[in-house]
Amino acid sequence: MATPREHAVVTASGFERWSNCTAAPRYEELFPDGETSVYAAEGTLAHAVCELYGRKKFTPMSTRKFNSELKKLKSHALWQDEMSKTAEFYVNFLVEKANEYEAIPHVAFEVRVDLSEYIPEGFGTCDCIMIGGDTLRITDYKHGKGVPVSSINNGQMRAYALGALKMFYPIYGDSIKRVCTAIVQPRITEDVVEEWLSVDELKEWGANVLRPKAQAAYFGVGTFCAGEWCRFCKGKAECRARAEYYAGFSQYVNADIEGRMTAADLERADQLSSMDVAKPPVLSDAEIGELLAKAEGLAAWYADLQEYARDAILTGREIPGWKVVEGKRIRAFTDADAAMEKMRSEGYDDAILYDRKPKTLAQLEKLTGKKRFTELMGDLITWPPGKPTLVSATDARDPYSPVGPREFAGVGDV
Repeated sequence: MATPREHAVVTASGFERWSNCTAAPRYEELFPDGETSVYAAEGTLAHAVCELYGRKKFTPMSTRKFNSELKKLKSHALWQDEMSKTAEFYVNFLVEKANEYEAIPHVAFEVRVDLSEYIPEGFGTCDCIMIGGDTLRITDYKHGKGVPVSSINNGQMRAYALGALKMFYPIYGDSIKRVCTAIVQPRITEDVVEEWLSVDELKEWGANVLRPKAQAAYFGVGTFCAGEWCRFCKGKAECRARAEYYAGFSQYVNADIEGRMTAADLERADQLSSMDVAKPPVLSDAEIGELLAKAEGLAAWYADLQEYARDAILTGREIPGWKVVEGKRIRAFTDADAAMEKMRSEGYDDAILYDRKPKTLAQLEKLTGKKRFTELMGDLITWPPGKPTLVSATDARDPYSPVGPREFAGVGDV
């Protein structure tokens, strides 16, 4: 029997990417796996904490065993006390949902489900499966605090639900009529949005959307299509389709933002963004060099577009597909001195209330003057190597070397 893959070619977690760019899974096989990021490792640890708290609540576990396992998790280099709080929020949500069942539901954590009926060789791991009566619940925990992820129309969650239905069919048969999916992100919001589907609706989506997309992606007959889903692709920098997608904007960099695109403009943009099948999907180093020069102004141009659109909306005009919202509010004292005085009245010392920080090198130099500062501090100053920075070959600076000449400054002066 063949050894099962540790990682599926087409993964449920990558649904957004390969459902839009069905060429992505086989294309990504051209590139080695990157190192696991600190954020991914932190998320894995947080999931383990959630699982432990969940098993303590829903399965038999002694306090001694719980404390022993929690102590091991706390010894991890990435442990944060916040993880206990987010795990408690996650479990409290699950308890709330379990109480909605007429009878005690079956609850299981970190359950591997078979997705091969829809995704060739596919499988996935559900953070929590809750099932009973006529309802199946799939709940996913996400520890990140960057981008909110919605459970509405979420292909990964729907795929997991299909896998769970298959797993529990021998026990529950056709008694399950409804499926609910939810994503808990306590570091972003305490509001958890749920998606409800009938089992028939879910299976119809699996047959008409998931299966054909997954098969196209798996068997390598997919189509390249660039978009925001490229951000997690291993080959995003070298992808020709993505380069041509963004290169299509270059003709507008110097255009008047308020101008209208002509029919010829639209036709030319379509030609630029279409995939040239005669060329390999991976860009050469020479092509990347050319694109760096062409794309240099895109970031600034996009910032200009954002500023224009924001100002237009604030003056009552409409930018289709966009709106202006209030940014994140940051709490502030109306009177900082009065606030500190109130804390002192509660017995807090100034040593606790105020942080004492030394002035920076530049600030001290300004105090003493440059000449006197050099006399006083010359033997206490070092020049660590600067961070490698990409610039045009016409830049006057010397090419980067890990051991720069400034590290040896003053060596021959003794």
